[in-house]
Amino acid sequence: MAKNVTKIIKIQIEAGKATPAPPVGTALGPAGINIQEFCTKYNDMTRDKMGDILPVEISVYEDRTFDFVIKTPPAASLIKKLTGIKKGASKGANENVATLTKDQLRQIAEIKLPDLNAYTVEEAMKIVAGTAKNMGVKVED
Repeated sequence: MAKNVTKIIKIQIEAGKATPAPPVGTALGPAGINIQEFCTKYNDMTRDKMGDILPVEISVYEDRTFDFVIKTPPAASLIKKLTGIKKGASKGANENVATLTKDQLRQIAEIKLPDLNAYTVEEAMKIVAGTAKNMGVKVED
């Protein structure tokens, strides 16, 4: 028989660096799950992605056990990593802080495709291009 999910928690944690301290502890503490067990499992699963911030969706069950799914990094963090900028433009699309090539855009779209509402890489590229534009990153042909 399937267990009943009592709570779904969504947080973003740096890969391989989950600790029981905030924000992980404050998000998971009220759910009553073993925080140290979660941190150990998460860190083991994400060691190869060190430096990336990864969204994780944790399903907490009635008996205080849990499962979690690690998503792909946010498009904004992938864009920042590829362009080498610290943050996006303060004025959004009205300010240009960096440029992305079509190849870099395709690379990000291929990484993000499983988590996006798109069927093809070309559709995913349009979504990522919109994120880049709002960050003040220009996409070159």
